Amino acid sequence: MSVDIPQTRSPLGLLLLLITLCLVVLYWGVSVGSAGFVNLGLMPDEPVLAAIVFDIRLPRTLGALCCGALLGLSGALAQGLFRNPLADPYLLGSASGATLGVAAALVAFRVSPSAGHWLARLGLTGAAFIGAMVAVLLTLALARGFQHTFRLLLCGIVVGVVLGALCSLTLLLDPEVMQSMQTFMLGSTSYVGWNSVIIMAIGWLVCIVIATPLGRFLDGLSLGESTAISLGLNISLLRAVLVCVLALAVGLSVAQTGLIAFVGLASPHLVRSMVKVTHSHLLLISSAMGAALLGVADVLARCLLAPRELPVGVLTAVLGGGYLLWLMQKRQFPSAGVEQ
Repeated sequence: MSVDIPQTRSPLGLLLLLITLCLVVLYWGVSVGSAGFVNLGLMPDEPVLAAIVFDIRLPRTLGALCCGALLGLSGALAQGLFRNPLADPYLLGSASGATLGVAAALVAFRVSPSAGHWLARLGLTGAAFIGAMVAVLLTLALARGFQHTFRLLLCGIVVGVVLGALCSLTLLLDPEVMQSMQTFMLGSTSYVGWNSVIIMAIGWLVCIVIATPLGRFLDGLSLGESTAISLGLNISLLRAVLVCVLALAVGLSVAQTGLIAFVGLASPHLVRSMVKVTHSHLLLISSAMGAALLGVADVLARCLLAPRELPVGVLTAVLGGGYLLWLMQKRQFPSAGVEQ
């Protein structure tokens, strides 16, 4: 027996609500941390507090919001592309490929995951994108395209396991890098600085500008490939473009914050449980939902065991896993398609 979830009437209202929540999280995020609560009104008289807020907490909180937006967008893309409401941004082994790319760059160029220089962050992002793209292309080659969803899923799992093993083997070549990568692989925003925020913000803008106009293609694809073809859509080309956008979004998030689970899976689900929208709107609102979810999770990760911090990836895995189990129990899997 399924449970009907009340739906809001206005997608714009939901988007404004999520933006408001993100602003609340931003204020909350710059006010709390391992150093305790900071009264923002005292910053003009306390240069140390100002440095903590503007150099550490503000970029970290903005980074969490940007990373969540990337994951929410990539989750909506994955579920639309594969017409599967359980599709995850990491489905095609892209996360393992991105992590392998980062590990290879760390070993080859002797940089740290916490390096704040813009050139180092850009290099890690490029390595992650290349790794994610290679993983996706390898999965598609093994699955012989998108036609067989089950085969695609199995190939994605196999590619992810193999690339994950290669990543571990790469890290064994340099024990110092392996130690510094442990927190990174658990998912953490503690490495995020202003350069990472700028890279993720620009990357998200590029992804959303490319993906949103292609929402019509995802709408047609949700009704079947024959329908999409009848609308005059070039399926192969548009799929290739969206797969590149998916790989870019995943590579950007993994390079800056490591592996953060379930945000990309849960965000489109939550949006579809509240509103009925076309994919063009779903991509934008899922981005806002992902930003809000990861922003809240990041602040909770700082507060729950203060002054110690939890890796935010561990917290999202626990909460996201619980949400997925609840969906399975209630059999409430919103369709990835679009109601016309």
